[in-house]
This record gives sequence, structure tokens and C-alpha cells, in this order.
Amino acid sequence: MTPRSYLFVPGNRPERFDKALASAADTVIIDLEDAVPPDQKDAARRAVSAWLAAARPVVVRINAADTPWHRDDLAVCRQPGVSAVMVAKAERADALAALDLGVPLLPLIESAAGIDQLRAIAAVPGVQRVVFGAIDFQLDLHMRASFEELVFFRSQIVLVSRLAGLAAPIDSPSVAIDDLAEVEREALAARRLGFGAKLCIHPKQADAVNRSFSPTDAELAWARRVLALAESSGGAAVALDGRMIDKPVILRAQATLREAR
Repeated sequence: MTPRSYLFVPGNRPERFDKALASAADTVIIDLEDAVPPDQKDAARRAVSAWLAAARPVVVRINAADTPWHRDDLAVCRQPGVSAVMVAKAERADALAALDLGVPLLPLIESAAGIDQLRAIAAVPGVQRVVFGAIDFQLDLHMRASFEELVFFRSQIVLVSRLAGLAAPIDSPSVAIDDLAEVEREALAARRLGFGAKLCIHPKQADAVNRSFSPTDAELAWARRVLALAESSGGAAVALDGRMIDKPVILRAQATLREAR
């Protein structure tokens, strides 16, 4: 199954690693970047290295290439148990291509330069999904924008991901921890734009995100009705609930059932 929810856990809190794996999140990201203060980077890296195991694969987010911690982070990412590497502040395709870690890459787009180089970044071999980091992105562009006001940039990420043949991109996390209705609202909006997953900053967000990126019972019932009607029509033009059932509608119904599986 393609993950719908990615849960961050700070790399300097090893007591939380197993708890994160036991949460509802589809995938766990152990964070060596923003969640870890500079004076704890080395200790966090040692804790992550000691905990990693092939039996419990996780994503690791590493510090950007222009930081003093980047090179040592790469050594961690070559250990068993790292299923993918999230690259902070991805801005250059050649820097991504040079990583050569042997695992999928999840470039995090969180700057104007990242958006500007988006097509080249998405085309790098090994890139699995593109990730949008809206908070740092706004900081870089001196913005104070709502979800809706960033639709232009989100739409570019969806379009470029599709053209590059990548899995649907991962949206930025919601900063609402206790307001799960807001988390779900953002996740549903991201899904309507073409995103396939969302980052989470707290375990309680994972259920809302998973629901939002999964077909509802009503959507599944509609898909089954469409396919049943299409099969019984023998190729003739038919209508369902006053709407024409043609090839794109049938393909959408098939995709909905695949998502449920």
C-alpha cells in the first residue's frame, strides 16, 4: 500500500520511536533535522543508529547539504532499516543525484529555489515522492498564507509529480494538533488537489489523515454501481443518477476501488 500518513518523531527522543511505530501512521519519519537542536545532533544520530533494524523500516529526514551535519547523517542512512530518506530543503537536482544511498528519496520542497528547480528534482533517479514543506516555504518567501492561498504552489507539485511518473506527492503537516477537524479539512483539500498523503506532527493526526486519503463508503458504493452498470450495458452509453457514464468515469471508479485495496 502506498502510505497515506507519515509521522515525524524527533531523533533525540528514542523512547518515542517504538510508540510512533505502534501508532496509526502508515510510515514513521525519524527526524534528524528541525526537531533536533544543534547541540543534540550527534547524540540523536547515535540513538538512531543504535535503534535502526531491518525488521522495523522507517524514513529518516536528514539535514540539508549546506549544514555541518549532512555528511554524518548520510552514514546513518546506509544502515539496514532505512526505507527512504527525506532530504530537507531540496533545491538542486545534482546534489540529490550525488547522494547514491540505495534507497528511495523524498525531496522536501520548502523554498523558492526548490519550486524553481522542481522539474529537475522530480526527474532525479531514485526520487519516489515529492514533499511540500509549507511552513519553511512561507518563511523563505516572507508569506503568511492560508492553505488555500498556497494552492498555486501545491498544484505545481502535483503536476510535476505526475509528469515525472512519481507517486502522488505528500502534503505539508497541519499545525493543528488538537483540532482534528482542521487536520481532516486540510487533508481532504490536499486530496482534491491530487496529493496522496500528508505529513503528521502528532500521532493523533494519523487517523484523520488516513481517513481523508481513503475512499469513503459512499465513494466505494458509487464505484461499484458504476462498474456494475457499465458491465451490464455491454458498451452502450448509459446514465447513473442523471450523469453520463463514459470511459473517464469508469476509470475513476476502478481507481477508487484500487485505493480501497
